[in-house]
Amino acid sequence: MCDIALDPSEFLLDEIADALVAKGYVVVDNCLPDRILAGLIFHFSSLSDTDFKQAGVGRQDDFQLNRNVRRDRIHWLQNDVPAETVFLSWMDVLRQGLNRRLFLGLVDYECHYASYGVGAFYKKHYDAFKAPPAILQTPVQVSPIQAQPERVLSSVIYLNQDWQLGDGGELLLYDSSDNFLENIAPVYGKLVLFLSEKFPHEVAVAQRERHSIAGWFRVNATL
Repeated sequence: MCDIALDPSEFLLDEIADALVAKGYVVVDNCLPDRILAGLIFHFSSLSDTDFKQAGVGRQDDFQLNRNVRRDRIHWLQNDVPAETVFLSWMDVLRQGLNRRLFLGLVDYECHYASYGVGAFYKKHYDAFKAPPAILQTPVQVSPIQAQPERVLSSVIYLNQDWQLGDGGELLLYDSSDNFLENIAPVYGKLVLFLSEKFPHEVAVAQRERHSIAGWFRVNATL
């Protein structure tokens, strides 16, 4: 169990919830305690090449590898080492806090390490197309091929120390009308949260190794 001192504060939970209602996304610097980030970086660095697999697009029957769309490699977190356990506990406190404030009905969280080598990228895409709960609902165009109905809130946490201007790998965020919103540098300790069905986004070409944790808070799918 995560030490209470490491849990997200009530102030932070309020800040995130307010931003999600106002804008549908939030960017928070220096969000997670350094002890958690350091443990994740150590665990990430201990993994071998064989622990990672080439990332694909689509899910289940629609899954395919397409290096013209994305070139990152991933390793799913399984909650089987201390670094993962502490991080996932922190994210679960975040999940519960957002449920209390926004009545989102988030039931779990899935995530993976994402490793972008030099030249790797991920072209513009949506994470999901399910309409969120009424408090956050916004109309979006639905794609039956890419639909991932259980994903509601996407997250990215960056593990890149000493990231410099010109290193590339920025997260480019757009609104549902394809208007550019923000260029988010993948700086160490930064947390990004956004409604999965509302914001198309892409990862610019990395000019050095770029590491992150990409994740999704989910609701029970409605059949």
